[in-house]
Amino acid sequence: MTVDPAGIIARAREDRTFSGAAWAYGGSAGVVERGTSGTLSWDGDPVRDDTLWDLASVTKPIAGIAVMSLVESGALTLDDPIAAHLPEYAGTDKAGLTVFELLTHTSGLPGQEPMWRRCATRAELLAALPRLPLRFPPGTGVEYSSAGFIVLGLIAERASGTPLDTLIAERVTAPAGMRETRFLPPADDRARAAATEDCPWRGRIVQGTVHDENAEVLGGVAAHAGLFGTLDDLTALGQALCRGGRGTGGRVIAERTLAVMTEPRTDHLPLRRALAWQGRDPHRCNGGDLLTPAAYGHTGFTGTSIWVDPVLDVFVVLLTNRVHPTRDSDAITRLRPRFHNAAVTACLAAS
Repeated sequence: MTVDPAGIIARAREDRTFSGAAWAYGGSAGVVERGTSGTLSWDGDPVRDDTLWDLASVTKPIAGIAVMSLVESGALTLDDPIAAHLPEYAGTDKAGLTVFELLTHTSGLPGQEPMWRRCATRAELLAALPRLPLRFPPGTGVEYSSAGFIVLGLIAERASGTPLDTLIAERVTAPAGMRETRFLPPADDRARAAATEDCPWRGRIVQGTVHDENAEVLGGVAAHAGLFGTLDDLTALGQALCRGGRGTGGRVIAERTLAVMTEPRTDHLPLRRALAWQGRDPHRCNGGDLLTPAAYGHTGFTGTSIWVDPVLDVFVVLLTNRVHPTRDSDAITRLRPRFHNAAVTACLAAS
């Protein structure tokens, strides 16, 4: 039977799951297949290889790699409490939350918290973070928390003495060979970005500026969302991870550190999480049904994702603008596992 991941993408566009998509899959030896489909918006220019995609929460594991590089260098440890790096949290119920708990989403900080609704500035939002109520005692549950990663980004900046965007550029994107991945695309580059939502809050279709509202209030640079990247860049990251952390521009992360980072840490709880990565849950995994238990990946709300399986030596990148012009459809949840199943099958057939 012919495996046709590209056909799955083409049919999804016909069903209006997104206006545009780009994808690639392969392994440490190289790319097996890559492609683009559709347009930047429903009445826009065609998607190209250099289209910029709002990576949304795929920012989290990229920021997580930067955090793990600080662990490598001794700038912090996984057991460091928040207050050791952010004195403004001393005396709050967040003071003892650890870097490990933030990375694994076990801190108890709430999930998708719309702080942008009540915080008009970066200063107001950062001041509101320590006041968020914990949802459960630390370590007793898993709740996906963008707020936790905002705090993690602040810790990384304090521990390194480097702004987050510079830290990620120096520690992750440059050595990985991700030449165009960055926060805050210049105005001249925004026209080649895939459009996202027709946003009532902003009063316009968002294109080339961050979709996530909390990241927008923070100025577009945050550890939970804000990065834009191309298909080539995410492919370079996938290959670097398949190669044990070796990128085209140097070593992104030591092989041992990557193993520690991607080890499942929450199997005693309902959802499988590693450090900044999602693990392969046995059921309803957006990475599909064919990945091994060692696989890890992450999705972005805008319709982006990357999955890596070190046992199969496979990576799969899928970039879409599924929130254009509205976030209401959940069709991406049905598309992702089907596409990943076909992509993994194609990779294994090619090898």
